[in-house]
Amino acid sequence: MAARAALEVAAAAAARDVVLYEHDRSRFFRLVGLFCAGQGLFWAYLAHFAFTALRPAPDPDPGPGPGPGPGHDDPLRPRDNKWRFAFTASCLTVGSLTVAAGWLLPLRSVQRVTLLRGGAAVALSTPGPLGLGRRSLTVPLRDVSGRAHRSQAAAAVPVKLRGRPFFFLLDTGGIREPRLFDVTVGAFRGF
Repeated sequence: MAARAALEVAAAAAARDVVLYEHDRSRFFRLVGLFCAGQGLFWAYLAHFAFTALRPAPDPDPGPGPGPGPGHDDPLRPRDNKWRFAFTASCLTVGSLTVAAGWLLPLRSVQRVTLLRGGAAVALSTPGPLGLGRRSLTVPLRDVSGRAHRSQAAAAVPVKLRGRPFFFLLDTGGIREPRLFDVTVGAFRGF
């Protein structure tokens, strides 16, 4: 009985485009993108500074005085290049990972899901990389699978698209047509 009612709702909605989900957080993702870009610049500068300024001190000349020359016991001056190269590589790695996270996170957070006329395809709209711009994907409904029911998801419903390596996340507060969402985008399809 419930399946028949869901099919009737889906058939009625197939005559026009229907917005199933909408949750706009573009300002948040722009701020996250700005933060990640700033962190990338900071870590790149720190890596440049480490590579150029933290060179090992030259070996002191054995002079007539007792003991080694000045600066020999300075713990901040490395005695060989291994420390300098490792610190530079660490800074570049942290900066790159931060920028990559700011690039990929908005691409997986869905702003809008529209069931297109005919009911055979959906359009997913996400923020662009670093929260700048907008990106839209149109995929057949058979290639969309909800991995958890909206009532079971605490904060976000994970949705898998065939041929895409990551999940797309839909905030549970943005679902506009719950019954239609459950039988279209929220339905589990094994692929």
